[in-house]
Amino acid sequence: MNVQTFSALAEPNRLAIVDLLLDEPLPVGEIAEKLNLNQPQTSKHLRVLSEAGLVEVQPITNRRIYKLRPEPFQELDKWLDSYRRVWEARMDRLDDYLNVLQGKKPLN
Repeated sequence: MNVQTFSALAEPNRLAIVDLLLDEPLPVGEIAEKLNLNQPQTSKHLRVLSEAGLVEVQPITNRRIYKLRPEPFQELDKWLDSYRRVWEARMDRLDDYLNVLQGKKPLN
């Protein structure tokens, strides 16, 4: 897993930008407006996200439209899957234990 991905997503404004772009590609000005940021600040955050490979830009006439790149998020999901399996197994064991405590299941 790329450390640059985590570093880019660790900043709250950048994470908010990613959340906005989940719905649809957006121009810089609209992202800035929706997050109540100034445009230069938004552009800096988008540059970091772009350098981390999380977003890509599509220039359309005089506007720059940003959209998410799915590949880094797929890689992140794959990396998290191993942890997800561990936690699901632990939660299943906890659920079994709670059922035993509540008398819903016999102790094995």
